[in-house]
This record gives sequence, structure tokens and C-alpha cells, in this order.
Amino acid sequence: MTLSVPLTGSYTLVDATVPAAMVAGDGSASHGDGCVRLDIRVEGGRIAEVAPGRSSALGPDTVELGGRMVWPSPVDMHTHLDKGHIWPRATNPDGSFMGALETVGADRRANWHAADVAARMSFSLRCAYAHGTKAIRTHLDSIPPQDAISWPVFADMRERWADRIELQAVSLLSTLDLSDETARRVADTVADHQGLMGLVPIMAPDLDAKLDRFFTLAGERGLDCDLHVDETEDPAARALEAVARAVLRTGYGGKVACGHCCSLAVQPADYAARVLDLVAEARIAIVSLPLCNMYLQDRHPDRTPRWRGVTLLHEMAVRGIPVAIASDNTRDPFYAYGDLDLVEVFREAVRILHLDHPIGDWPALVGSSPAGIMGLSGCGLIEQGASADLVVLEGRRYSEVLSRPQSRRTVLRQGQPIDTTPPDYAELDQLFS
Repeated sequence: MTLSVPLTGSYTLVDATVPAAMVAGDGSASHGDGCVRLDIRVEGGRIAEVAPGRSSALGPDTVELGGRMVWPSPVDMHTHLDKGHIWPRATNPDGSFMGALETVGADRRANWHAADVAARMSFSLRCAYAHGTKAIRTHLDSIPPQDAISWPVFADMRERWADRIELQAVSLLSTLDLSDETARRVADTVADHQGLMGLVPIMAPDLDAKLDRFFTLAGERGLDCDLHVDETEDPAARALEAVARAVLRTGYGGKVACGHCCSLAVQPADYAARVLDLVAEARIAIVSLPLCNMYLQDRHPDRTPRWRGVTLLHEMAVRGIPVAIASDNTRDPFYAYGDLDLVEVFREAVRILHLDHPIGDWPALVGSSPAGIMGLSGCGLIEQGASADLVVLEGRRYSEVLSRPQSRRTVLRQGQPIDTTPPDYAELDQLFS
């Protein structure tokens, strides 16, 4: 669908279908599939009014949507822009987690100079922008000396994209790399760039001590934290419990998010329930990465996978734990596919995580929920006064939106349509010669 939206002036999108979870205020007027029909008035690049559907008088400044679905521009809170699009030169030999880890490490050491990281990061952002994304949090491999390369590249990219995509960055290194010297160096780098502290906690006798050190460093610098936790099918991986206990033990007062948490789904139900209660008490948010986790987890030669790789999102939601979904990796050894398209991520998450019957509030997973976790205002909701950053999809109801890729969507930024053509992969060929 191509909208004929005026390039200047004001207009009204008439008869839009919007998930109630993506509308500010009372969603009680939603119909059976959890959506509301609305007219959305745009003036001066902002949402001037949100009214019941078809209540606006049709005129030359109205755009009839015929019930097509409209989303606020989505928020992608867990990505790896520094790894993106290295697949042509760094394929995963067997699709396994260890294969990804080793392949990325070798490629990083050989190729991740500033120009290489910048080219791939820029390409990824152009993809996300074309699909409608408004904010992105990226993890950056921060094992020295890579920290001195990638963080300045990110800072430059954040400045260049400031009027299009709001960017946050998180340091990424494991407790195996967390010597006192490295920890202080990375913490100071993160603070200098107004980023977040990140960590991959590995099960070991000294894990509690390293987590205490990690949260102390973050607290001293006033930094929020975002960790990769238990990205494995091994039920002995119980770092999520250790993280929650460390937050409570240290009295750390910043925001904490944990990604993946895959092993929770293969642990005994009573243990998982106790851990989730701890997570709720520690006020930890959880982000599930359904596409990457399904790709990597339970992958064994000549054996069909037995589970979907994802964590206990339903059980978290009923406890009031903030939850989100995100893209994670893109065309790299951790996930061979993807394009930073959150419409695709949500569509596949509905299938993988059974976010249906009813869909209800689950659309917030790519909207207000990650925006809240990231501390963003004016994102993830359609509300009066907000910037008119919207995605108009082809489908009129979930059965249509979730059945086709919505490749003919219209993306509005400050009320005006943008070019939704993603960049050509051939632009990256120079990196792989």
C-alpha cells in the first residue's frame, strides 16, 4: 500500500486499526482481537489528536486507511550492530553457539578496524530505519583492544543518526575476561560514552564475587546494566539466579535487563518459579531473542531440535516482570539471517512463543515495554503530543499482518513518508574481497 500523504501541512489518518497495547490511555474500547479503530490527526509533525475511528469528517486533508493497521515506530532493545553482516566472510561452520563464538572472535581480531565496523553499523542502521525502527540498543564487544575501536565508532554513529534513530550501547565481555584492570577500563569507557555496563556471567566458583564487583563498578559510575544470561540449553547454567541475588545483595539501584535466559526453560518448574520470584523482587527486566535463540539452541548434528530455545516469557509477564523481544544478531555467525525488522521479529515471535489466542497486550513487546526498559520517553505508544513516527502496514487485522511480510508498509517520520528501500547488500562487497 502506498499512502498519498501531503508533504506539508496537516492531515488525518482515518479508520486506522491499532493494537490497544500501542495506544496511550484506556484500551477498554478494543474489539475482540485487542485492537481499536482510530482517526489520527497529524499537525506540524506531531500527533495532534487521537479520536474514535471514522469520527473525522472526510476532506482533502484526510487519508482513508480502510482499517489498515498502524503501529508506533518500534523499539529494538537488543542488537549487535558491531557484528552485523559479517556472514559472507565469517560463516558458522556448524550453526552451533561455540561455532559462532569462535568464528566471530577470529573475524574480530582480523577485521574489526574502525572503517569496517562503521560501514557495517551504518548499513544495519539504514536497514532498521527503512523498516520503521525508532530506537536501538546495541551490545559492543569490549574486550581490549576492541573497546578502543568500537566505542568511538558508535559515538560518531549516534551523533550522525540522532535525528532518526536514538541509540544506546552496552559493553560486552564475559566474566572470564573480567580482570580488575579490564573491568575498570571498560567501566570508565562506558561512562565516558554514556553507555550501559554489560556482562556474560559464566558459571564458576567466583561468579558471585565477580557479579558483586560488576554491580559495584556500575553503581559507582551511575550506569545501568544489560547482561547476556544463560544462553544455553544446559540446565546447570543458573546465572540468572546469581544475577538477581547479586542485585539484591549489593543494593544496586540502577536498571538491570537480562537477555536470553534460555536455560530457564529446561530447568525444573519449581526452581524456575523461585528464580522468577527473585527476578521480580530484584526488578530485573527480561528480553527474549526468539529468532537467534531458536537458531542456536538445541542444535546437534543429525538430530531434530526438541525445543524452541526461548525463555519463560508468559510466566514472567504474569508476575509483572518487564519483558520485551528484540532482533539480536543479523547475518553473522550467531544468526545467519535477519534484517533488523521488528515487524518480522514480532510476527515470528507470535509463532515461536505462542503470543496469540489472544494476542492481547503482546504488541507492547516491541513498543512501550522496551521503551520503558530503555528509559525512553515519547516512544512505543500512539498518543497526543508525540512525534508522528508511525508504521502503516498493509494488513487490516492480525490474520493479515502476521501472514505476509508487510513489505509494502509506509513509514512516517514526523508525519512524512520516508524511503523504505533497504540498502543493497552489494554495498558491503568491498569488505569481503
